[in-house]
Amino acid sequence: MIKYLFTFLACFIVFHDIMAQDDLLAELEKETGGEKEYADFIFKGTRLINGHSVKTLHKGELEFLISHRFGQINSGAYELYGLDNSFIRFGLDYGITDDLTIGFGRSSYDKTYDGFVKYKILKQSTGAGGMPFTLTLLADASTKTSPDKASAPGITSKNRLAYVTSLLIARKVNSALSVQVSPTFIHKNMVYEPQKNDTYAVGAGLRYKLTQSVTINFEHFIRLNINGNDYTYEGADTFNAVALGVDIETGGHVFQLHLTNSRGMMERAIITETTGNVLKGDIHLGFNISRTFQLAK
Repeated sequence: MIKYLFTFLACFIVFHDIMAQDDLLAELEKETGGEKEYADFIFKGTRLINGHSVKTLHKGELEFLISHRFGQINSGAYELYGLDNSFIRFGLDYGITDDLTIGFGRSSYDKTYDGFVKYKILKQSTGAGGMPFTLTLLADASTKTSPDKASAPGITSKNRLAYVTSLLIARKVNSALSVQVSPTFIHKNMVYEPQKNDTYAVGAGLRYKLTQSVTINFEHFIRLNINGNDYTYEGADTFNAVALGVDIETGGHVFQLHLTNSRGMMERAIITETTGNVLKGDIHLGFNISRTFQLAK
């Protein structure tokens, strides 16, 4: 039950604060004259660490995102502690409206192409008709192009597809602390025994602000229909993904530096294909760096 402790605590913080806010709404409305005020900067980036955050881009914003994961730090000096090996993802995200973001990317991990739609359904706010949390829907599809058709002629294009649906629920508890819970469903069209086509998981994360431009982030995904570590990927045991990172904002850039046991950079790989065992020191140094361009007013 220990592995569920963080998720329980995150949920408890969110919903305890929701109940507490209800008692304060009347006073807040008196002070603000009933005007609705929305919570801003719940998270610095569109990614919490590995997975998506509730943040969507503003209308007309184009974000260029580079994600990088080096090899395992415990691989030794010959591999320069993982720096000789790496996976990289390039992505472009665009804000159709302030609440609707679409994105496309390509990762060297299994030579994967992925695309997503992210829509902000509810916004945390105070005042008249206030909302105690932000809710964003994420729908993602990806296809692996490795191995190629010549090496695996029996694998069709349909076999290579996987789909992810996730509800991202976040609350800015105060000016320093934000928390997020992410129930997630993943379907893979083709798997090998004893893998499962469908995976249910819940993600939990938090952000704590140290300064105006620096935050500490934590993220953990727990698979719900897995019995221990008997779920394998390419013959290796898989584990729940965990990550610890630092966000640094500098103007139009957000630089995220982190440690994680996952090589993947999209939810399908993060949740179902993480083969790093934290207890054995299978940790990857990684970073995300984004640059946002305003293409429309």
